[in-house]
Amino acid sequence: MEIPDPAQNPQPQRQRLILKDGSYQVVLSYKIVGSIVQYRSAERSGEQEEIPLALVDLPATERWKREHEAGFQKPAPVLSPELAKEEAALLARTPFIAPDLRLPEEVSVVALDTFQGTPELVPLPQQGSDLNKETAHAVQKIAINPSSAAHRIEDLRFSKSDIQLHVADPVFYVRIGNDDTAIPSGSSITVDTHGASSAGRATPGGGAASSSYVIERVDVRYDSRQVDSFRILQLGMGHAQPDVIEMKAEFLPGDQWLKLTPLVPLEFGEYALIEVLSSHELNLDVWDFGVHPTAPENVEAQRPEIHRAPSLSRRP
Repeated sequence: MEIPDPAQNPQPQRQRLILKDGSYQVVLSYKIVGSIVQYRSAERSGEQEEIPLALVDLPATERWKREHEAGFQKPAPVLSPELAKEEAALLARTPFIAPDLRLPEEVSVVALDTFQGTPELVPLPQQGSDLNKETAHAVQKIAINPSSAAHRIEDLRFSKSDIQLHVADPVFYVRIGNDDTAIPSGSSITVDTHGASSAGRATPGGGAASSSYVIERVDVRYDSRQVDSFRILQLGMGHAQPDVIEMKAEFLPGDQWLKLTPLVPLEFGEYALIEVLSSHELNLDVWDFGVHPTAPENVEAQRPEIHRAPSLSRRP
């Protein structure tokens, strides 16, 4: 075993000749001759020296050499099956969607915004429901005639949303729940909490995987914003409808979050994210927001969080 002669390389790669007692020599090259290791010392200008092979930890020496070669990547630590399963579950619940920015556990619908060059996640509260907004994804169904013209179905309080995004191309993320049991009622409106009624639940319930979503530019009045119906059956058919922006939907790995990307940029104005429950039903509990590039930062915005390994220091 021999390392190439440093005379053939004007800048020889220094390496460590590790000894069995834990110490090491910094060398330019070495070779094994019988029971002796001959090496050129980097500390003494390449002077030829020798050391008994019995004192050298060859496996450790070769391992150090491999780990410090260009392009070497240390293998990821192997997790036990139980820890690997827990890690996969955590990544499904709170996946990263930008560097150092991951989806939260306690919110059901968020928008990916950018404020002063920094990506942020902005929680979107629901409007129109008397249910506790902390619980998660509420559903108040209203039957819509698929062929009827657009008409007013709901008014949102105030002329401007508390949530103002700053970019024309926000991305929305909706948590997907596992409980889609509607509470029947005697009218065309029913209420469904998607499992959000469980007290003390750490992770809120989400929407039905079968739902689709659109963004509607709402009609701003003196002290309200009007939400109108639209033709549900025309969605996905390439037929543009006034003030209705369709979305590209993608399930994130783990199928616990739905990524929604508007197909066209959003102009300055006020909007509502609307859940389409079926070919004839909408959710009246909408998520309202505005687009205003110069608006202040949203109070509850989640910024990237850089996780650093804990540093160890000597105890005094």
